[in-house]
Amino acid sequence: MNITYYGHSCFGIEVNGKNLLFDPFITSNELAKHIDATAVKADYILITHGHEDHIADAVAIAMRTNAVVVCNWEIFIWLQKQGVENIHPMNIGGKKLFDFGSIKCVNAAHSSSLPDGSYGGNPMGFVIESSDKNFYYAGDTALTSDMKLIGDYRQIDFALLPIGDNFTMGVDNAIIATEFIKCDDIIGMHYETFGFIKIDKSSAINRFNRQGKKLTLLEIGETINK
Repeated sequence: MNITYYGHSCFGIEVNGKNLLFDPFITSNELAKHIDATAVKADYILITHGHEDHIADAVAIAMRTNAVVVCNWEIFIWLQKQGVENIHPMNIGGKKLFDFGSIKCVNAAHSSSLPDGSYGGNPMGFVIESSDKNFYYAGDTALTSDMKLIGDYRQIDFALLPIGDNFTMGVDNAIIATEFIKCDDIIGMHYETFGFIKIDKSSAINRFNRQGKKLTLLEIGETINK
C-alpha cells in the first residue's frame, strides 16, 4: 500500500489499485501550501466527521473526481445540498464491501458540526480490510474502551492515530490505544497544524520506542509503502 500524507489528518492510501482519500483538508492548511489539491487522486473519499479541518476540500475533490464519498447520514444530506451525488452513507457498526475491500465504521469519541454550523452526526473511525493489508483510521477521538473490540475481532497491520492532544488523545493515550487495538505500527496524525496541537516530535517517537512500538511522522507530501 502506498500512503501519501497531505497534512493534518488527510491521507491518500492506495488499496488494491483504488485511491482512498481520508478527511480532505488541504487548501486551507497553511502547512500544505505546496500541495496541489486539484491533482490529488481519489476513487473514494472517507469522511470521519464534519469539522472543517476534515471536510474542507471534500466537495471540490468529489466533484472533480466523481469519487464515492463514504460518510455518515448527516454529512450525506449536507453533501447532497452542495451538489455532490456519488455518496454512500454509513454509520457506526456498519460494514460494506467495496471493490477494493471493506469498510467497517467504528466509534470515535469527539464532536461534529458542519461548516455551516449544522449538526454533523456522530463522528466515526474506519477499519479497512483488504486482500493486501488491514488498517485502522481512527479519525478524531479520545482513547475509548471500544478500541478493544477492534483488537479482539480484527487483525490490524497498521493504524493512523491522532496524537496532538487538546482536541483528541495525545501521545500517552495513543500508546495505550496500541494495546487496545493490538497493533504497534502507528502513523501519527492531527498534530502541528494549529498552535493548540503542537508537539515535540522527537519526544513522541522516543516515547513510542520505549514501549517497543513504532511511530511514523510523515512530512507533508511524503509517500511511504506499507
